[in-house]
Amino acid sequence: MPERLTLSAAAAAAGGTTVVAGPKASFAPLSLERLSGFSSDRRALKGRRVAIATAEMAPALAAMCELDGLAQRMLLLPGGLAADLMSAIMDAAEIDAAVVDADQPIFNGAGRDAYAYQLNDLREAEPLSPPIATEWAMPTSGTSGKPKVAVHTLNTLTSAIKPTAGVAYATFYDIRRYGGLQIALRALLSGAFLAVSGAGETPSEFVARLTRLKVGYVSGTPSHWRRALMDASTPDFAPRFVRLSGEIADDRVLQGLRARFPSAEIAHAYASTEAGVGFVVDDGKAGFPAAFLDRNEAPELRIVDGTLRVRGPGAALRLLGEGAPALKDSEGFVDSGDLVERRGDRCLFLGRRGGVVNVGGQKVSPETIEAAVLAHPDVLACRASARRNPIMGAIVVVEIVARKGVAAGQDLERAILAAAGARLQPHEVPAMLKFVPELPLTDGGKLARDA
Repeated sequence: MPERLTLSAAAAAAGGTTVVAGPKASFAPLSLERLSGFSSDRRALKGRRVAIATAEMAPALAAMCELDGLAQRMLLLPGGLAADLMSAIMDAAEIDAAVVDADQPIFNGAGRDAYAYQLNDLREAEPLSPPIATEWAMPTSGTSGKPKVAVHTLNTLTSAIKPTAGVAYATFYDIRRYGGLQIALRALLSGAFLAVSGAGETPSEFVARLTRLKVGYVSGTPSHWRRALMDASTPDFAPRFVRLSGEIADDRVLQGLRARFPSAEIAHAYASTEAGVGFVVDDGKAGFPAAFLDRNEAPELRIVDGTLRVRGPGAALRLLGEGAPALKDSEGFVDSGDLVERRGDRCLFLGRRGGVVNVGGQKVSPETIEAAVLAHPDVLACRASARRNPIMGAIVVVEIVARKGVAAGQDLERAILAAAGARLQPHEVPAMLKFVPELPLTDGGKLARDA
């Protein structure tokens, strides 16, 4: 694959005219060769380590186009980060400047030079040449305690992208996270239209806008898609391509999407900030074919000590941050931390290694329990979590969002427990069910495990 030196050059080579549309502003990436959203001369950022900390995604992507090839490192800060975590992530990435909103900056630069950016006020600017190689940095999705930041290049980020012409793109993800960034880069490298959501835009409002724009390719986590399936306010929403990633894609959500979008191509992908894109599955089943473990092409997959390991050209280069561990083993494989079990010709995800809980001395995976509960047709979404118990040490409680129109009560509870119990070991059967109107998601669109 040819080396892609800068994002703007790659977008220009695509030959199309990409338009990035948010709810408040739009821009064409190719125009940023001669225009700039910086209120001061952008050349002052040459060779610096710069964080992008705008509230909206559209100006963040415009800033990426301007900074790639100019900054030595740019750090993508997703929305919703607390100020102290944002500052700690910038410390880990050794950031010395920050791009902020011109009108209402979400932070004051945290002691770093702040450069105002305004997408609605692009100005004539001097062309940028010659470009330098820019590092792309982003916090890992499992950031807790001391932040860890993964370092990529444009080439590692785009190694799995095959441009697709004639498709308009959108994602429920924040494009400043790995999953969303993959869709944004795919659009730019395809010369295609891209719609991104706004900071105050609700999921229903975003879907309504995608429907009006006739966006054909939409990606999100399974949790994003469950919410979309619950929303009856946009019956005309009909993407041609439905993509899932970021969480386990269970049979229920895949079947629900097939019923809701019978003409769409539906696939789920495995990817992470650290390991890059591992594979795409389009056979309508959960997990992935065991044959993927034997393929003689990158990315390569292994199961070692029960977790999936990935080696491929899309992996990050390294991790930043105090005490950051080595990203790869001696053979270049990244340990994903995702528990995988081979069952015949299929490999199924069981959950995160760090999420396993102890119930009466037995190890239990919340995701395994959730998959069993979701097998009941009246369960739309659920979340399993451990609660402290003086006898067992912990018990498992499952919060359930029932399918619309279904009456939650003891009869439904008994039916769900019976269905789940047929699929689980005795120690895995939840001790308690609780019906809730909705489940919280993280800013990355995943089920909030700690809420």
